[in-house]
Amino acid sequence: MAFEGLASKLQNIFKKLGNKGKLSEKEVKEALREVRLALLEADVNYTVVKSFINHVTERAVGSEVLESLTPAQQVIKIVNEELTKLMGGSAAKLEYGSKKPAVFLLSGLQGAGKTTMAGKLAAYLKKHQSKDALLVACDIYRPAAIDQLKIVGEKVGAKVFERGQSDPVETAKLAIEFAERNFLDVVIIDTAGRLHIDEAMMDEIAAIKDATNPSEILLVVDAMTGQDAVNVAKSFHDKLGLTGVILTKLDGDTRGGAALSVREVTGKPIKFSGTGEKLTDLEVFHPDRMASRILGMGDMLSLIEKAEQAFDEKKAAELANKIRKDDFTLDDFLDQFQQVKNMGSLDELVGMIPGMNTAQLKGAQVDTKAIGRMEAIIRSMTPAERAKPELLNASRKRRVAKGSGTSVQEVNRLLNQFDSTRQLMKQMTGGRFKKKGRRGFFGF
Repeated sequence: MAFEGLASKLQNIFKKLGNKGKLSEKEVKEALREVRLALLEADVNYTVVKSFINHVTERAVGSEVLESLTPAQQVIKIVNEELTKLMGGSAAKLEYGSKKPAVFLLSGLQGAGKTTMAGKLAAYLKKHQSKDALLVACDIYRPAAIDQLKIVGEKVGAKVFERGQSDPVETAKLAIEFAERNFLDVVIIDTAGRLHIDEAMMDEIAAIKDATNPSEILLVVDAMTGQDAVNVAKSFHDKLGLTGVILTKLDGDTRGGAALSVREVTGKPIKFSGTGEKLTDLEVFHPDRMASRILGMGDMLSLIEKAEQAFDEKKAAELANKIRKDDFTLDDFLDQFQQVKNMGSLDELVGMIPGMNTAQLKGAQVDTKAIGRMEAIIRSMTPAERAKPELLNASRKRRVAKGSGTSVQEVNRLLNQFDSTRQLMKQMTGGRFKKKGRRGFFGF
């Protein structure tokens, strides 16, 4: 989970603070000294840490906090607010400018994930904003970069404009003309990267910027590089004048140094975060929600959004109706598990629930192999057996086990799970748990 190491340390610090009831100025300063060490260990920029601790201390040692009924909660509230401010305050929107198509220029070092991010961004724009994007191949140096962009474009349903090894500046200008003729909304330019800051590379990107006048100049940076990510961001901003940052691999960054430093050092917001390898794993960066997750307060809004994206509302309504009519089948049972799988890793989801200890579930995943075996068992049944599992006698169970490559014990285990789920769902939709306006078992 993102920020796991830092989150664990901060939560332990504030837990000890909360156990003391009334606090003295000395105790608050001692706790904040531990916070300072935790942030430095998380590879947060030293200047950023110093400024952050000074702001928190100034607010936390006042009489209004120390003499309140819940001083520990007040300190945590201040830390939460300052963390949110440190990461940008609120989610930053993409700027499209007055001209159509809008041009988004992606920059960054080699290996940061620019090409994949171009595809993720196109997929996000199509799904959430109904905008069609053109991907432009301006990385003419890295072997197979153009082919990679074509593959990514095909997967997300976006057109790709490329001219082989031709001048990338001219390619970018022609791509905009192509987008205008084809009534496309956005042009996403994938530029060349290097293994380190290179003047020739920077000059080329600057030339593309001057030729295309982009409304967004976005730096794609690997969150796991910590302090290096901050240094890279500063160099690119000084040369190009960034409008925002996209952090990749945030799901694997247990420290959080980059996310907590980039905004403060560059003055530019983190607009998106890459949270996985799938082309759909791109999220708007919400500083307030991230601060809450770091401090163990959860992130219910993001959890609900993930559920809404994973669960089809029409299917949920149909499911509720089936449960009321006692018509819940094994096909429905399998469909629910597949939708839960689409929500992501279990430790990420648990991190969004207030008060949950993610350390206890470290590395937990939705077991896709178990779901695969479950699907094999259900698909080995006849339509009649899936609709009425009570038809499954001993000989039928043996046939299903043989057909699915499993055992009779696994078939029985699945049927028991199905029966328990069906009973629980009947209770929740028709019994004492029923609430007005609820859309069935998965009615978020």
